[in-house]
Amino acid sequence: MELLKKMRFPKRYSIILLTFICTSLCYLERIGFSIAYTAAADSIGVNQSSKGLILSVFYYGYVVSQVPGGLAAQYVGGRRVLLFSFLLWSLTCAFAPLDAGKVNMMVVALFLLGVAQGFIFPSIHTILAQWAPPHERSRSVSLTTSGMYLGAAGGMLVLPSLVKNKGPQSVFMVESALGIIWSFLWFRFSSDPVRSEHPKAAAAGFGEHNLPISREKKIPSAGNLRRFTKIPWKKIIFNLSIWAIMVNNFTFHYALYVLMNWLPTYFELGLQLSLQDMGSSKMIPYFNMFIFSNTGGILADHLITGRFLSVTKTRKLLNTIGFVIAALALMAIPLFKNPSWTVICSSISLGFLTLGRAGFAVNHMDVAP
Repeated sequence: MELLKKMRFPKRYSIILLTFICTSLCYLERIGFSIAYTAAADSIGVNQSSKGLILSVFYYGYVVSQVPGGLAAQYVGGRRVLLFSFLLWSLTCAFAPLDAGKVNMMVVALFLLGVAQGFIFPSIHTILAQWAPPHERSRSVSLTTSGMYLGAAGGMLVLPSLVKNKGPQSVFMVESALGIIWSFLWFRFSSDPVRSEHPKAAAAGFGEHNLPISREKKIPSAGNLRRFTKIPWKKIIFNLSIWAIMVNNFTFHYALYVLMNWLPTYFELGLQLSLQDMGSSKMIPYFNMFIFSNTGGILADHLITGRFLSVTKTRKLLNTIGFVIAALALMAIPLFKNPSWTVICSSISLGFLTLGRAGFAVNHMDVAP
């Protein structure tokens, strides 16, 4: 951070870098729990159905905290809610007993982890909406969210060996320590933005409030968000653009989470190949997601800023290309019964799936103002 200050980088770059690290650690925790719990459950003979039920508890907690997380970020501030959420899941990791025999305690811990991480992403998007100007919006969101895949790739590379050498519980302790370190950095270096005009944004047809100049309205700054309490729920619920974003989110995350939770199990049971024996090849699908996510963001900003395509056409183009190719590759996975083709197909599927994030995952920031 001191280096960033000396180089006179804009403050928003350090904020975006910290949110990138944040999502990396979040997904390191998610993939880590899947790996660690699978090892703990296999050691006492828990069946696959029961393992799937336990793993799903995280997402129940995750889904119930999404809307409250967005409201909290609006009224309290995304910066504060993000810090609280990170501390909550870090402390939960530290005290959660990774013992497949203690089902009730595991369920409570997983639910709390889901609730904590459910607050994180609404907070991040609130922060990015305040810090990222329109001409950098796609690449900022893509970089931040690509941290998820880099974290998953790192988890697939390092954590199986950690489980083998130090035991499943060691995964939670490492994740907790990393979370607390990040929380300190966020507390020390984050801040609320001061609104200013961005010349490139104006050149692209946007005013300082991230709206097209022709229809710019008074939008609250970061410090005044809590004073704007009226939310147009009726317009939100009956808006077709919002429903398109929701359907895209559901489709994307259904494919992503099924692969993320079950790919380790598929390698070990379907292909009879342990994660330890796969070496670095097991991280290729997630590393591919990191590359494609950032490629999509840079390409989207270039198409919009250069006026090659409108914002709407850019979102639709990247979203459609990404999802169609991802679907075809996903359907091809069961056709191959060797590890190499499974890695190739899953890499193509997950890579193009994240290319589509430059469409739906940014579009809510286009329409929300």
